[in-house]
Amino acid sequence: MLNSNKKIAIIGLGLLGGSYAKGLHDAGLQVTGIDIDPSAVAYAKQMGWIEEGGDDPSLIADCDIVISALYPRTFVEWVHRNQKCFKSGALLSDVTGVKRKVIEEINSFLRKDIEYISCHPMAGREYKGIRYADTDRFIAANFIVVPTSENTEAAIQTAHDIGEALHFGHISVLTPEAHDRMIGFVSQLTHVIAVSLMNVSDNTHLVDYTGDSFRDLTRIAKINESLWPELFILNKDNLIREIDDFTVEMQRFKQMISDEDIDGMRAKLIQSTERRGKFDRKD
Repeated sequence: MLNSNKKIAIIGLGLLGGSYAKGLHDAGLQVTGIDIDPSAVAYAKQMGWIEEGGDDPSLIADCDIVISALYPRTFVEWVHRNQKCFKSGALLSDVTGVKRKVIEEINSFLRKDIEYISCHPMAGREYKGIRYADTDRFIAANFIVVPTSENTEAAIQTAHDIGEALHFGHISVLTPEAHDRMIGFVSQLTHVIAVSLMNVSDNTHLVDYTGDSFRDLTRIAKINESLWPELFILNKDNLIREIDDFTVEMQRFKQMISDEDIDGMRAKLIQSTERRGKFDRKD
């Protein structure tokens, strides 16, 4: 359970880590920040989001909950290297965008007196760095708890409490397998489409003519080139299947255009409008 007596460490004070630090501090929790960038630590201290911070892993020694906001591979390596610093009985969590391989690897070496409960805040942005941190992004966003059979009910509840403390709009639970299937479609495929659209030709000369539809569709093409290839590879089986399915659907639409199949296209447009309507936020 999460309460004001719990001391929390955030590893990685970037966009999400900084937002977590602010949100958990605002919820009345004691927050420690760890980052190799001294300017990120200094900024978090200046803003009052963390009580203490630095780049020394031993800062987690008295923390009840340790939340990693590192990239997946860096997260695995950091825990493997520094798990000796964890307090016995500590709870480990994360914000990683893929789950199966990360969970499997962490649990293969993690100390038996530490429990790892994985989470995914669906609140990323195309920017990076703590100076873009804010908690407003959480209010209408989804927070996913991703437990395994090894997790206790107490850990699952604490993860749920973290989502509530950060004021996420909706909290749900998925298995690692279901999470990665979902993320392959709603996130990774959409990023691949946006990136491909921007790379299909040099279209920068159209900047003075384009409308909102192009800007909306390609917003996520402004992408973190260090993080996303890692996410794609860690979930490549699901992502490749989604790309194949998308390619088939594009070929179907291409054929309807070639055949001047107005009824067929109209049916597709009606179906897409109906399905997209279910994603509209009711703010």
